[in-house]
Amino acid sequence: MRKWVWPLAALALIVAGGCSSSGGGFSERKSDQAANVLRYPIPNNPTTMDPAMVQDGDTIDLLQQVYEGLVGWGTNNEPVPLVAEKWEVSPDGLTYTFTIRGNATFHNGKPVTADDVIFSLERVTNPKLASPVATAYLDDIQGVVEKFEGKAATVSGLKKVDDKTVSITLKRPTPYFLGKFTYLGNAIVPKDGTPADTTITETAQMIGTGPFKVTEVLPEQKVSLAANEAYWGGKPALDGIERLVIGDALTRLSKFKNGEVDMVNLERQDVDGLKNSEFKDQLVYLDRPAIWYVAMNQLQYEPFKKKEVRQAFAMSINRERIVNEILGGINQVANGIVPPGVPGHRENAKVLPFDPAKAKEMLAAAGYPDPSKMPALTLTFRDERPDIRRAAEAVATDIKTNLGVDVKLQAMEWGAYLDKLNKKEQVFYHMRWAADYLDPQNFLSHMLATNAPENKLGYSNPEFDRLTGIADREMDSAKRLPIYAQAEDIILDDAVWVPIYFQRDVELQSPRLSGLRESLFGHLPHTTTQLK
Repeated sequence: MRKWVWPLAALALIVAGGCSSSGGGFSERKSDQAANVLRYPIPNNPTTMDPAMVQDGDTIDLLQQVYEGLVGWGTNNEPVPLVAEKWEVSPDGLTYTFTIRGNATFHNGKPVTADDVIFSLERVTNPKLASPVATAYLDDIQGVVEKFEGKAATVSGLKKVDDKTVSITLKRPTPYFLGKFTYLGNAIVPKDGTPADTTITETAQMIGTGPFKVTEVLPEQKVSLAANEAYWGGKPALDGIERLVIGDALTRLSKFKNGEVDMVNLERQDVDGLKNSEFKDQLVYLDRPAIWYVAMNQLQYEPFKKKEVRQAFAMSINRERIVNEILGGINQVANGIVPPGVPGHRENAKVLPFDPAKAKEMLAAAGYPDPSKMPALTLTFRDERPDIRRAAEAVATDIKTNLGVDVKLQAMEWGAYLDKLNKKEQVFYHMRWAADYLDPQNFLSHMLATNAPENKLGYSNPEFDRLTGIADREMDSAKRLPIYAQAEDIILDDAVWVPIYFQRDVELQSPRLSGLRESLFGHLPHTTTQLK
């Protein structure tokens, strides 16, 4: 849960495929809010309308209203049945057999079958589609990697048992498989009407099983959804949802104050002013299993290949000041990689301390007694988010003040940022990783093992790989968590990331809003959300 890339060309195709191009903005009057339609902002254009391609949390929040997988998250932060009504696991832990709900239908009215399930999973692993998330979330299944690499025509671990039953066989018992399988990239789409080799780019192709249907996409303006009256879980209480595309944080806040949106995520700079305002009782604090960090790409910047250089950078950054002074003390200073709420989180992991004097010594010992001789360096970060900019500015200031290294700053449009990240071209960057599933594997092996799908910075440590390899296969949590702890300490000492803070969201929620379903991951699909 993660990131974001929706090219403008794709947006144009979606509009051409059936969405209205009129309407002129999102300046709905306050009186319009009497309609039973939930309105809340999205800070950028959605990056895709194809669940097989989605990488970021903002777009997932939108698309999870439309698409569903066999399983998803419940309010208890455990996997629950969605399109599947139940599942069984074989005694050896290798085969999961899913039974599809008898009343699960697509938005076009057709019932969901085993053929649709197998098509969807074969599609996301299709090398022609080139999904950026396929192997990250399905590589535990037999044959997925071979299919994605073009070495096999089908995924050997998928089997149709009958029209309403599918079995999935893993390469080995995997304690976190169901958690990974909740990822929206594994959503079920219809075999008839969905392109197998190319990305969804027309509204007519946006057919899911979720509680809402996409009805309109206005690029740079809004995405509109209507309630699915035939939803297997019952018609939602809302008639619809509108996601207004609003890049500016102050505009988002103003829209809420004017009653034009029902919910808005806040920047930290705005919270103090609201604590003593008429909106104070509408503030809601939500802990998230997510970490914000600064990463150093060894593939793109020669000095970062030296552990001592990375350690010097890490020890020059005053995380306490960034979190408690610059960002208002709302978030928790990150004392490790694994966040609170995720099994294996430790209050006192071996994070490198803030120590400017030691940092200078280490930089000199690494061969840079004169920091001005280091190659030019730029810290990149996501645009249109004031909190992110402030944190990035503080990091650059600390490095200059405490190490004498000049760091330029570059804000990037989110899609362009992610494209560069996926190509492993980001050099020194401020980033977030939010849990896709509540397991330390999602933050350690998944992110930083040598061949990990999210290892974008060339890090490799054989001992880290050995430890995470053992923990990934161990089914007993009492045994595997201490092994992950050892692996986490290696990452912290190697200073691959500089942990900054564990995330805590602050939202304004209108008093007319009720029935929100919550999990650690965020708001769950709005099946029970109501407006007064």
